[in-house]
Amino acid sequence: MLVSNANEKKTALARFVTYTSPLQRLIKFNKGVWGVRSRNKEQQFALDLLMNRDIQLVTLIGKAGSGKTLCAVAAGLQQTVDDFMIKGEPHYNRMIVSRPVQPLGKDLGFLPGTMEEKMKPWLTPIQDNLQFLMGNDKTTLEMYLERGRIEIEALTYIRGRSISNAFIIIDEAQNLTSHELKTIITRVGEGTKIVLTGDVEQIDNVYVDETTNGLTHAVEKFKKFELAGHVTLEKGERSKVATYAAKYL
Repeated sequence: MLVSNANEKKTALARFVTYTSPLQRLIKFNKGVWGVRSRNKEQQFALDLLMNRDIQLVTLIGKAGSGKTLCAVAAGLQQTVDDFMIKGEPHYNRMIVSRPVQPLGKDLGFLPGTMEEKMKPWLTPIQDNLQFLMGNDKTTLEMYLERGRIEIEALTYIRGRSISNAFIIIDEAQNLTSHELKTIITRVGEGTKIVLTGDVEQIDNVYVDETTNGLTHAVEKFKKFELAGHVTLEKGERSKVATYAAKYL
């Protein structure tokens, strides 16, 4: 954030690329991204990276309720579904959303049914965001799922795949090991963008911590490359209760 020497109230937001190139202006989304408008400067930075097609890997870290997943899903819908409806040619053919199968507290154990039925409890938070952005229209969401425009996948079977022309969101990436994250990122094919979101203060995987988890590892290793971008979201926007809980509990 640039602050005027003459008047501290005059500020401007810019994106840092390298020390040898000038700062770049942020893309302004006056109408929002799929109806989502930024509520603070960090969310504006995040939406700028998510909508920038030159940035192929985006990492978003923030406390509960800071808008990581919502911004990522909104940007994904805008560039797959919305572009398709308006132009007939979406930049990405589909949006793939997934998250690690990592329970909070004691595991429920064996879950009966098909893979989709087994994954349903884990992917409910993502579907909550999708339904919220769709205006709680289950019919439209199911239509996009059936057409393959939106895919909700299990990470368990991702090895060996090559995913091209897709917008991939990996939620709760702080529960992945660096080896698991490498396996996921190396699946990225031509024309694909991958977004990793998570909160390093809420890790459920007993084998990783704040410094050894896959999300932190990716931020550290990719920070020197121009094709990657990172934002740490500071402010909670879900509710006052969620913000106070994340700060004081």
